[in-house]
Amino acid sequence: MRDSLLRTQALLHGGTEVLYEAAFQHDGVLAYVDILVRDGYAWRAYEVKSSTSLKEVHLPDAGVQAHILRGAGLLLADFSIIHLNNQYVRQGELDLEGLFTVVSVLPEVESLQAEIRERILELKGVLQVGRVPEIDIGPHCTNHYDCDFMGHCWAHIPEVSVFNVARLPREQMFELYRQGVVRIEDIPAEFPLNDTSRFQVESHTDGEPRIDRGAIRGFLQSLRYPLHFLDFETTNPAIPPFDGTRPYGQIPFLYSLHRLNAPSSEVKHRGFLAEAGADPRRPLVESLLSDAGEPGDILVYSQSFEGTRIRELAEQLPEHRAELENLQARLRDLMAPFRQRHYYHPAMHGSYSIKAVLPALVPELGYDDLAISDGGMAMLAYYELQAEKDPRRAEQIRKDLWEYCERDTLATVRILEALEAL
Repeated sequence: MRDSLLRTQALLHGGTEVLYEAAFQHDGVLAYVDILVRDGYAWRAYEVKSSTSLKEVHLPDAGVQAHILRGAGLLLADFSIIHLNNQYVRQGELDLEGLFTVVSVLPEVESLQAEIRERILELKGVLQVGRVPEIDIGPHCTNHYDCDFMGHCWAHIPEVSVFNVARLPREQMFELYRQGVVRIEDIPAEFPLNDTSRFQVESHTDGEPRIDRGAIRGFLQSLRYPLHFLDFETTNPAIPPFDGTRPYGQIPFLYSLHRLNAPSSEVKHRGFLAEAGADPRRPLVESLLSDAGEPGDILVYSQSFEGTRIRELAEQLPEHRAELENLQARLRDLMAPFRQRHYYHPAMHGSYSIKAVLPALVPELGYDDLAISDGGMAMLAYYELQAEKDPRRAEQIRKDLWEYCERDTLATVRILEALEAL
């Protein structure tokens, strides 16, 4: 820290025009400013955010930095937030002025100064007490972000609690908690619940699954064979890497496709994993159209995700638009029977995600034996793959990605079989 402060002062007095991560300390508070640009005798400060819009939570951060900069003797000409522009679509070389949006927040920062000075004094007082403040859990724990101490403060809350009741407003969850009600089965019968919440609470309390066999039979009979079970894995970099992509745009790099020609027939598997560093979209689409080109429904778990990815690919690759639109029209959502509560098991804990449904219906099939066990890990592994220089490590990452994505579509196959068994 001391080296950063000294280095910053040396650069300031040495005539440097632009500083990055400049360090300042005032009144016992330390701050690093993302960008400082000299403007005559004054400075323009910029905080760079990874979001795609200016958020209310950004302003106190900027306000604290302005307080420290002025206390350290700098004259501020302006203070701005830089965020990504999600309307920017890359075509050719990156257009940095189009990619980023600069918003001056100096008036807002000025209006916060009195409050910030009071807050600093308050926080210093907390530190001087020498013990952890006794503050019970509440909505503040997740406002605006999940607090880093939730694992400590929420340790007394069981894994399944009133905080897992689906569609129950946060205010009602804490109303129950303040009444001493933590377990779902202890929720008073007269407590006002919406239909979805009441459905879960009753199932959890009596421990019995809810099954609408007629509705499930109707769903199964509506499916057209051969069935294809599809799942995408995607990457969403902040900086659009290819033409036609936006900041945080979802780019499919891997798909898994199981095929079932008829009920109880042998399941066959195909898929595609892109080469690291290359634009995956065109080869992925060409492979998918070949693998899933025959008639029959394409089952996915959460049609909105796969459907949106196919629609985006159709927009980005107009030469395949008609084929991809035909593919999209064949999508069927295996989540539907669970979202519509045609099947619900207390073990699902109010969720109808595949990670909740699979243990309830097919407990012998899970993800614990895999090196990659969720989509976030798959995305990180793909980032790692693009930078990996060791061929053996790269091959292992590819293997891990394959196994995870294949497990996702195998899970949908097994869930369908479990519904048929009902």
